[in-house]
Amino acid sequence: MNKFTTPGDRDPHEFNEAITQSIAMLKAVISGETYAAVAAKFGRSRTAVERRIKALASQLSKEVGIEGLNTGGTAFVRRLRLHQDAILISLESYQPVVPSELPGARILSGEEIARAVQRIKGRSSRPLHDIALFYMLFATGARPLEIARLEVRDYLDGDGSVRRESQMRAEVAITSKSRPLHFCSTRLNEALEMYLQERLTLKQGIRLVGAYRGLDPDSRLFLSATGHGFKITPYGKEGQRRFLCRSILETYSKLFRYSELGEVSAISVRRTVVSRLYERGADEDQVGLLLGISERSAVRELLPRKKPTIATLVHELI
Repeated sequence: MNKFTTPGDRDPHEFNEAITQSIAMLKAVISGETYAAVAAKFGRSRTAVERRIKALASQLSKEVGIEGLNTGGTAFVRRLRLHQDAILISLESYQPVVPSELPGARILSGEEIARAVQRIKGRSSRPLHDIALFYMLFATGARPLEIARLEVRDYLDGDGSVRRESQMRAEVAITSKSRPLHFCSTRLNEALEMYLQERLTLKQGIRLVGAYRGLDPDSRLFLSATGHGFKITPYGKEGQRRFLCRSILETYSKLFRYSELGEVSAISVRRTVVSRLYERGADEDQVGLLLGISERSAVRELLPRKKPTIATLVHELI
């Protein structure tokens, strides 16, 4: 039997509805409809539709197999359409079951994160850069591509002080919509302090004037060993504004491997961030605002909140 990570919680009825809808979305896209058209048809955001289609296609490839298409190819809609017949055949053999737990839904503790940083420090050839990059995920909940796009001016003001209340600019955000970006983590700021000082020493992304601590405000916040930012390449049809940054994904995969955290990914980190926000009393709208997720349902897909039973709610009510 095959497992599929469903949106929402794991109630069997809701699971069946969700998987049926995801299959319908996939069929519509491989038949030639755009993500935007399918999103309008099902009353979802384009991003949510794309995420669900790719998740289902990836699961089909792993669990059933799609002739002529490997798991990596499921990330590209053009390849999905080229293998339409093979996908439809795979769907006929697909028997999803409600998973006992959500893969990758592990929530990391502060102690685990601290141990991971120590392992990265001991194994990385660029520990100051890599530790700051690692903390950035946990402190902001930003996506890797967004982190790759950040510039010095997003983190520092002209006088060199940290912009504790900054902004994820529209040209940085995956959604192309600006949102709040806060640098209020002592651990992250300390790590960035050391990394930016190293940049000055190595003369990477600097300028002669004293503003921005002597750094070029328009340079990327994170630079490679050669002084260049992560390479970002467009893909898809002209005008789609789809971008890929393989180098930062590879870097994070390396850091997760160094950390020995097991089955942990950038999605696991975002779920950890959501869990921390929930613990502090955030509602779904606030979580969505901070993480750049426009729909409440998409926030629930990322990390469903456990609802107490009626019996628990009314026990010793007075």
